[in-house]
Amino acid sequence: MVHNQLDASRIQEMDSGEKRLNELGYKQELRREMTLFKTLAISFSTMTLFTGITPLYGSSLAYAGPASLVWGWVVVSFFTWFVGIAMAEICSSFPTTGSLYFWAAHLAGPKWGPLASWCCAWLESIGLIAGIGTQAYAGSQTLQSIILLCTGTNKDGGYLAPKWLFLCMYIGLTLIWAFLNTFALEVIAFIDIISIWWQVIGGTVIVIMLPLVALTTQSASYVFTNFNVAPERTGISSKPYAVILSFLVSQYSLYGYDAAAHLTEETKGADKNGPIAILSSIGIISVFGWAYILALTFSIQDFSYLYDPTNETAGTFVPAQILYDAFHGRYGSSAGAIILLFIIWGSFFFGGLSITTSAARVVYALSRDKGIPFSSIWQKLHPKHKVPSNAVWLCAAISILLGLPILKVNVVFTAITSICTIGWVGGYAVPIFARMVMAEKNFKPGPFYLGKARRPICFVAFMWICYTCSVFLLPTYYPISWDTFNYAPVALSVGLGLIMLWWVLDARKWFTGPVRNIDTDNGKV
Repeated sequence: MVHNQLDASRIQEMDSGEKRLNELGYKQELRREMTLFKTLAISFSTMTLFTGITPLYGSSLAYAGPASLVWGWVVVSFFTWFVGIAMAEICSSFPTTGSLYFWAAHLAGPKWGPLASWCCAWLESIGLIAGIGTQAYAGSQTLQSIILLCTGTNKDGGYLAPKWLFLCMYIGLTLIWAFLNTFALEVIAFIDIISIWWQVIGGTVIVIMLPLVALTTQSASYVFTNFNVAPERTGISSKPYAVILSFLVSQYSLYGYDAAAHLTEETKGADKNGPIAILSSIGIISVFGWAYILALTFSIQDFSYLYDPTNETAGTFVPAQILYDAFHGRYGSSAGAIILLFIIWGSFFFGGLSITTSAARVVYALSRDKGIPFSSIWQKLHPKHKVPSNAVWLCAAISILLGLPILKVNVVFTAITSICTIGWVGGYAVPIFARMVMAEKNFKPGPFYLGKARRPICFVAFMWICYTCSVFLLPTYYPISWDTFNYAPVALSVGLGLIMLWWVLDARKWFTGPVRNIDTDNGKV
């Protein structure tokens, strides 16, 4: 009798997210210590204000001019809301660490659930691990520009880091993120709280200061209406094709909000706070991202000079040249540009740290359900800190391997970015499609529920994801050569082909999707 009373008391005191987790067949293993603000900080840090826009700004601007880039952000933000709203509803119902992978299994039903979760888990894993690589590459690129400006400019004998040193910076960042993720989650959450303020305050400073410092600013008509293709620079003369490619910077930047879902087993009231964190992240990044694009574009001094290989930044990094032109033109010094580049570099650092956190959680969840080779190794938690440290180092090792072609190939970033986006965003499509077609009677809604609106919202979200994945497979420069070839289609075809072959030949016989670790019939673990 006393035992039953204690159990009843425990259930009453149980966090709503933990209670729903138990109903789904999982016991609470990770520490549930994260508040809404901490979860929002990690989700926002994974999307990040600078890390998506900065590395692709120059190429997207070159395709069709400023108007297409500026309005492209608005268009992509609009459709991103459909994806975010659809995911927020699912997150409210399934607050588990496996997130997309777990959602796909349960929403697709017992017949298709194993295949759906298999595809989703591997897509998401590929996307997140490649995401670590994109942050490491872009962070190294920013650091390369900082070193160049600190040692003089490209015109004054400054030091432009060669490929071998660039690779060392790439590996160094990856290892630092893995090391920090080996500590307790509170350390990561604390760093990510610093990150959100770093980006909000730093972003505000850049957005306000840059146009004020620039000696001249472009007119509103130039920024919002100027449209021109540059076939001499990109090899692309088709206006529709150029517009499609100019949207890539926005499509690459506006995802990552599922990070909040990866941490729901560690978040208090996750069935409510998870959806809030997802939607808040989209809202914040939509506004700040557009403001950042406008600040850069209004501050352009000489459009053609941005891409000149003899300019002060060697034509390698357009945002760095815009910052240099503004501060050197006003003060005759590059010190201000270096400081703002350091703020941007910090954003890459925080973003990579957060993506490493998310990638490790997905690998941990998949390993817990026996979905990858040597699962018993990757599912182990650190005995003291209770974080999936083995999964962290696996993600770091694969990310380093993805970066090794830096020594020989010039289009590494294009390929890693495409793999990251297709894998990451493609993983969103599986549970959203399953939610769209499933019978409503089989869905147990959480506090955030769309009701009859779920089907049209999911349809728009799914079609937008399909379009996004398609455009990242396109060639980005012409004529196509070994230096300009987007090898993401080949890499993804080989990788996903092997994964599906494994499914057909073997995995379908034993992989059942998420594995319960609690007996919900009698409450025994």
